[in-house]
Amino acid sequence: MTHTHDEKFENGKSRLASRDLTDLIMEDIVRDIREIYDPAWTRRQIWNRSYSEARTPEVPTMLLELLSHQNLADMRYGLDPRFRFTVSRSIYKGMLRFIARQYGTPYVVQPLPVSGLSVRFSGETEVELQWQPVEDPLEPTATPKQYVVYTRVSDGGFDNGRLVNRPSVRLPILKDQIYSFKVTAVNEGGESFPSEILSVCRVNQEKGEVLIVNGFDRLSAPFSFVSQDGIGGFVDAIDHGVPDGPEYNYIGSQYEFRRTIPWMDDDAPGFGASQANYENIVLAGNTFDYPYVHGKAMTANGYSFVSCSRDAWVNGQMEGNHYPMVDLILGKQKQTRIGNGLQEAAFKTFPVALQQKITAYCQQGGHLFVSGAYVASDLWDTPDPVKEDQEFAKNILRYTWRVDRAAVEGKVKSVSSPFPMLAGTYEYHSKLNPDCYAVESPDAIEPSSENSFTVFRYSENNLSAGVASVGEYKTLVLGFPFETIRNDSSRISLMKNILDFIFNQ
Repeated sequence: MTHTHDEKFENGKSRLASRDLTDLIMEDIVRDIREIYDPAWTRRQIWNRSYSEARTPEVPTMLLELLSHQNLADMRYGLDPRFRFTVSRSIYKGMLRFIARQYGTPYVVQPLPVSGLSVRFSGETEVELQWQPVEDPLEPTATPKQYVVYTRVSDGGFDNGRLVNRPSVRLPILKDQIYSFKVTAVNEGGESFPSEILSVCRVNQEKGEVLIVNGFDRLSAPFSFVSQDGIGGFVDAIDHGVPDGPEYNYIGSQYEFRRTIPWMDDDAPGFGASQANYENIVLAGNTFDYPYVHGKAMTANGYSFVSCSRDAWVNGQMEGNHYPMVDLILGKQKQTRIGNGLQEAAFKTFPVALQQKITAYCQQGGHLFVSGAYVASDLWDTPDPVKEDQEFAKNILRYTWRVDRAAVEGKVKSVSSPFPMLAGTYEYHSKLNPDCYAVESPDAIEPSSENSFTVFRYSENNLSAGVASVGEYKTLVLGFPFETIRNDSSRISLMKNILDFIFNQ
């Protein structure tokens, strides 16, 4: 076939390269979505159309239309950060394969982020980081070969990182400084996205040592529903979901839920129409940096701390020391399905392995502080509640579920109890904002044993917001996340009271 000038790019390559690029990217997207989310995901046609955006560039070009913003089933995927990550990675892989084929070279896909991160003391002024590499079942070349460890001191920025060959490293620290770490995996194809951030601090004249466990790794779209009478959509007043870092694409709550209402113009867009009061506001999502927030309040009260991910604690990476207290961060963790719900729900507050770890820890005399917005409703108010989950909460953590969506004002107050040190009034973020994720649906929890007591209540309605218990071990459970308390001084004050309860009661 003889090509005219218009059938070639300026460098002489055939414009059919654009079709090759399109085919490779479509292939990767469809394969990955079918493998991870929906085996019946439809692959539609490749169109050859004279769009200016694809016709004008003198390089291989494609236009990708994946989802319809007026299709609820599509947007259940499209508003989920996990789905967006998968598809973005698929596009990158398709582009990589295209370039490799054009030049006849092998390719390597960048690794996935590492998991199971932990940091603990290995000496008076030394810490040891450990983590687990993650293989990509969809991509055999994406094997980590080395790692980069990034360090932040106090509230500064992260450094440029240090390259290490094994999934562990020992690093020197100075006392009375909070050190934070994140890890990336690298190979010939590039560098992965970063891990969560863990922090550590050795206080010079420490009163004790605490283990902070980050159990909040949820990312998800807002709550959505479909009913048989033709209404459906997203209700972020029930659950806004959890963005991955800052959220730029939220404009306001949906207000038109009738699926039959058509688009008429941009001011009357029909089904799915949303308010516009957040158009110019960047919202906070999951920073994966909450051990720093909790640890900062601990060091201000004279306690050293180390931290790890939930999986690292469950898998025994932190067994070298005995920690008399564990601070378990649960944030907005709760069972969440993605898209059409074909996969099992992820992000359970207390998976079985974690329940077993907590039970063993408490029965050995360890004391536990837990805070999270769904610590009870995730075990009771779910489509398929499990009796053993509820028994664990009642018998080991010594609280029970009262109601979810317990408050909207974001204010709690202490009440009379056998523990006078658990005092004060506190405000947490209950409205969307740029600084911290919002808790729109906190839990009300109540004591479940004769040795457990309500210590905090939501100010607007007196529902029980926190339960403390004593016995062979102590527990304190809050129905709102500690890190959402509005300012440093309030967090330091509440943490002082919690530490006094655990160590001095």
